[in-house]
Amino acid sequence: MVTDLDGTVLGRGSAGPGNPSATGAPAARAIGSALRSALGTIDPASVTAGVVGVAGASAVADPAIRSAFDEEWAALGLTCEIPIVGDAVTAFAAGGDWTAGAVLISGTGAVAALVDDLEVTRVADGLGWLLGDEGSGLWLGLQAVRRAARAWHTPLAREVAAHAGAATPDDLVHWAQALPPFGTLAPLVCELAGGGDPDAAAIVSDGAARLVATLDELEAPDAPVVLAGGLLTADTPIRRAVAAGLQARGTALGTAGDPALGAARLALRRR
Repeated sequence: MVTDLDGTVLGRGSAGPGNPSATGAPAARAIGSALRSALGTIDPASVTAGVVGVAGASAVADPAIRSAFDEEWAALGLTCEIPIVGDAVTAFAAGGDWTAGAVLISGTGAVAALVDDLEVTRVADGLGWLLGDEGSGLWLGLQAVRRAARAWHTPLAREVAAHAGAATPDDLVHWAQALPPFGTLAPLVCELAGGGDPDAAAIVSDGAARLVATLDELEAPDAPVVLAGGLLTADTPIRRAVAAGLQARGTALGTAGDPALGAARLALRRR
């Protein structure tokens, strides 16, 4: 995304995967391609500030990946410095005008981060589904499968079995052992919880409590909090439970919007 100095959007672009931790140096080319589209006919030399927010930003410490980004900026004709920050930073910036605070993210995975300007100063969870990501979409789905396997004749189990194409508990076990995308069950869990299903409601309540506990690991009780990720930006029972708990504490809350606008806001602030 490219904006003018008033924050008006002048152009947008998109390209392939831009996570340097997952794809390495090609991430620079993907991001460069998106930026080239966003610039359109705008003179790159007129760009006075920029920020890139990506998942896997720590990989840019690799000299080869850092060099790939520098080469991409040069090929585009950009002359200003462009910091590369984690997507938690841009999510935080997309949720309000605060320069410091916390961001709580729950999508496929889950993580909380303490942010100060362009820096993440502390992180909690974000450990992946095997070790953590508690309260994430994947976590919700996995809990639903576990409950279904143990209590086969419940409404939740019937819905999970239908999703998995499982006729028996053994079928469900075999399906789960193939490590399917458990997160695809999260909308089902949220829908059932909203309809009053006790098993789904219990999973949602537990997930919300775990997300708040992850946030508390940051040890910043007075910090404003931006909610980010699909489960916390949409109207889901997870969001409602988390927001209610934090508002009861008097926590200032924001909701992340377009992360590209968050990056633009950071760039304008730096300038």
